[in-house]
Amino acid sequence: MKKRKVTRIVRGRKTVDGAGVHLRRILGEQTVVDFDPFLMLDGFDSTNPQDYIKGFPWHPHRGIETITYLVSGTMEHEDSLGNKGVIQSMGCQWMTAGSGILHKEMPQPSERMLGCQLWVNLPAAKKMVPPAYRDIAPDDIPVVMSDKATVRILSGSHRGIRGILDNSYVQITYLDVTLPADASWKYNEARDDETLFLYLLEGSLFPEVKQQSAESKGCAILYSVPVPGEDTDEPVEVKAGPEGARFLLLSAPPLKEPIFWGGPIVMNSREELEEAFRELRNGTFIK
Repeated sequence: MKKRKVTRIVRGRKTVDGAGVHLRRILGEQTVVDFDPFLMLDGFDSTNPQDYIKGFPWHPHRGIETITYLVSGTMEHEDSLGNKGVIQSMGCQWMTAGSGILHKEMPQPSERMLGCQLWVNLPAAKKMVPPAYRDIAPDDIPVVMSDKATVRILSGSHRGIRGILDNSYVQITYLDVTLPADASWKYNEARDDETLFLYLLEGSLFPEVKQQSAESKGCAILYSVPVPGEDTDEPVEVKAGPEGARFLLLSAPPLKEPIFWGGPIVMNSREELEEAFRELRNGTFIK
């Protein structure tokens, strides 16, 4: 059987965002074509609260969804819809910015802050949907034993088990996979026309079973179908390194639409982007 092949590995760069949060930016404006519809991925991994407690004060978003997932740590959040809450370890916040929202995210001191925030582009027809907020508590996330792997399903499905979130705008599969040392794992539930990548949170991973060298934590690994259309559901096969591996698997159909990106706002034309910032200035951004 043919398999998906590794076509890009992105290790990102250390940077500072918000009011002074140290993070690793894995995906960004240089990766939007290959990773469509996934726009940005920021990874957090620190045992020093000074790296992140200044947080992300009030800021706007339009035209995207933001997904914040914490493996370890605590983050308080609040938005212009009146929502307030706390993301705990193994919990997730899934926010649809849509037509416009203001929010803030404030990480709290923890023994370790480990997780990530993913930005997903909304299709042009859904850019201006009403904003919405969904909280996924740890107990809401189904856990499936898959071969030797432990798989937590945040969105989409795996082996017939569906996650709690039924996302109607972009059909995203979001899995948190833990592998013991030297274990292999195969995944073949993504359509060949979907974008599929892994983000390695911990440990080391051989992106292909017969590969000689392993990748270390903090990278994104993109898999593509060599000859689209010949087969369907071509599998990904990986193997954990000697210390095991924990990674996120993300897949979704690409949008293949124009992207005009200005900071926290992503639209389909320069005119739409300029209009969004004009509304921010004159106080009409929130619909």
